[in-house]
Amino acid sequence: MVKQLPPRSEVATEETWNLKDLFETEEQFDEALKAVKEQAETFASEFKGKITDASSAVKALSSYINIREQLVPIGTYASLASSTDQTDTNAQLRSARVGATGAQIGSRLSFLQSELLELSEESLQQAAEQSAEHAHYLEELIRWKPHQLHAEAETVLAAFSSVFNAPYELYNTTKLVDMSFEDFTVDGQDYPLSYIAFEGDWEGESDTKIRRAAFDAFSAKLEDYQHTTAKTYDAHLQAEKTTSDLRGFDTIFDYLLFDQEVDRDLYNRQIDLIMTELAPHMRKYAKLLQKAHGLDKMTFADLKISLDPSYEPSITVEESKKYMHDALKIMGDEYLQMVDRSYTERWIDFPQNKGKSTGAFCSSPYGYHPYILISWTGRMNEVFVLAHELGHAGHFFFANREQNILNARPSLYFIEAPSTMNEMLMANHLLENSSDPKFKRWVISSIVARTYYHNFVTHLLEAAYQRKVYERIDDGHSVNADALNRLKHDVLKEFWGEDVELTKGAELTWMRQPHYYMGLYPYTYSAGLTISTQVAKRVLNEGQPAVDEWLEVLKAGGTKTPVELAKMAGVDITTEQPLRDTIAYIGELIDELETLTEEIERQ
Repeated sequence: MVKQLPPRSEVATEETWNLKDLFETEEQFDEALKAVKEQAETFASEFKGKITDASSAVKALSSYINIREQLVPIGTYASLASSTDQTDTNAQLRSARVGATGAQIGSRLSFLQSELLELSEESLQQAAEQSAEHAHYLEELIRWKPHQLHAEAETVLAAFSSVFNAPYELYNTTKLVDMSFEDFTVDGQDYPLSYIAFEGDWEGESDTKIRRAAFDAFSAKLEDYQHTTAKTYDAHLQAEKTTSDLRGFDTIFDYLLFDQEVDRDLYNRQIDLIMTELAPHMRKYAKLLQKAHGLDKMTFADLKISLDPSYEPSITVEESKKYMHDALKIMGDEYLQMVDRSYTERWIDFPQNKGKSTGAFCSSPYGYHPYILISWTGRMNEVFVLAHELGHAGHFFFANREQNILNARPSLYFIEAPSTMNEMLMANHLLENSSDPKFKRWVISSIVARTYYHNFVTHLLEAAYQRKVYERIDDGHSVNADALNRLKHDVLKEFWGEDVELTKGAELTWMRQPHYYMGLYPYTYSAGLTISTQVAKRVLNEGQPAVDEWLEVLKAGGTKTPVELAKMAGVDITTEQPLRDTIAYIGELIDELETLTEEIERQ
């Protein structure tokens, strides 16, 4: 049963993050918010209608960067304070105020991109030559130029931005507000059910009867809302299709991949190879789970169980410091100093408390240190979660320092590579420092079940389904619940074959993820992990030269394409080899799990 969480006011301060590094007092925050509004007004007065050549473009961009930098701590402070306690009325009001002010400032400054894009390509190239600092941003504008509409049309589209975002808000309202779960009953005992309880606890419950009953009850509630959710998703899809057509893209895929700076070949390969070549390995893993748990059959409701639920090492926050230090020291002194500072300077928020956001994330405000949110339960698997978030922190720690605010963020295709890289380093460290077969099996099963299953299976199956949906929309069709259920069922069946029974409710899995409202996001998880798996091997085999190259990749931020960044790290993602090698590595891990399981059973 879920324990009662304390209010935020009762948690240990030393285990919370220190937001005073952003603003010491509420008065400082208010003053900064007022000042940046005035800066935006001054900027508009000085530059609106006056960006006419390369020189004025460079001058405007320099001033604009300053405003963007001033907005960073304001938005971060409001967001982070809200995320640790959503019951805090003051934090919610502050967040709403920042959101409204940000929209006003964004509207006031929206002329900048339109006026820059009204300049000739020659003028933009001259501006890039005059200012190396702005060259990359201007080159991206030139690339976008064929898809820019007239200024009036862009203004109208910007004005409708909240309407275009409405499907995502409606999805969340349906999922998190309207959808209310009743308790489910097993052998006369009632168990509480909610989205968080199912995905955080019941989905991995070791008692088969309870786990499958929870899945049935959860699926029954999803089914009640399938038609509303499908209609909401279709509205989002039609808006994307209309925008794609208006901007002159041939397909929705071309429109959504444009910002990621990758082509259809990379996108399709990631899905096709995993669907065909990883599937046999994961079916083998499913059979291993079935055997270990003595299941009568392997169903979709059983796929998230632990290989050995009786073995779960525990760890304290204090003990985690040594694990992070020892596992990541291979990255060098400067990286390690960043890791150590995250503890000593309170960059990490550990406590569980009422109103705190679920999951884990890393926020990396430009010009400041990163902040990491995690709800520490004391389970050993959280060393992987924390190593992952420190990977994001390390990435932007270096990128923000080396690049300006317009150049720091890389393509979405690459964003998960530095984080999953750290998970690989942590796993290697744990395996190297234990001879206990049970612990080794726990480490490897954590990699397979958490790192690879999550990124290479859960999100990849989302991507394969999403591709079928977009193909349907590109052909001029709409979608409804029946169509989405059929498409999802077919993708799951193709991957799991006859080895996993798709119990009723598996087809409704499309209702559970918000990723479908975020463009072509799901496939990027496996893309990032493909890169990081290969780089981790290089680091472990070659040492310092590979580390130095990886640090240069982190520092490059968004100034290179994903193909260029991977190439800097010694990985050629224009070929199938890195992905094939990664799939083979997953297969080797599953083979090793079988061997260790047999060894443990003989003891």
